[in-house]
Amino acid sequence: MRLYETVLIIRQDVSATQAENLTNDMVGIIENGGGSIKKREYWGLRSLAYRIKKNRKGHYILLNLEADSATLNEFERLMRLNDDILRFLTVALDEVEEGPSIMMQARPERGERGDRGDRGDRGDRGDRGDRSDRRSTSDRRPAAEPAAEAAAEADSAADAKAEEKEEA
Repeated sequence: MRLYETVLIIRQDVSATQAENLTNDMVGIIENGGGSIKKREYWGLRSLAYRIKKNRKGHYILLNLEADSATLNEFERLMRLNDDILRFLTVALDEVEEGPSIMMQARPERGERGDRGDRGDRGDRGDRGDRSDRRSTSDRRPAAEPAAEAAAEADSAADAKAEEKEEA
């Protein structure tokens, strides 16, 4: 028997307890075929990188198992037939990793990043002068483009010539 690692993605519409029950059914298939489960982790409801069968999220479950090829083929066949399982990936392992997987290890929170010492001393930026003469952004008018200004001048010149002809 060989060691395998399988990651399942189950539809977001399924509750966490239903996802666990579905996983228990899949584990039962392995155990009935003479295999065993070495490690089992529920990674939670996570966002998908892209939509799969109109789903944006999915319940991720990791299984490290030991089984023969016939049992693994039946396990994968039943996962393909189940509509609640969006995707699965099974890879062969040399040995099972002890302890929690990378996904289960705690990530540092954003608040624990420290004082941003890598930015260096910015020092005093000095006096920036009197800034009261600036207009507010609502008072500003966008500058007209040169082509638009030239077209407007040409139109007004053509209108003036047309009026002169009418008068004459």
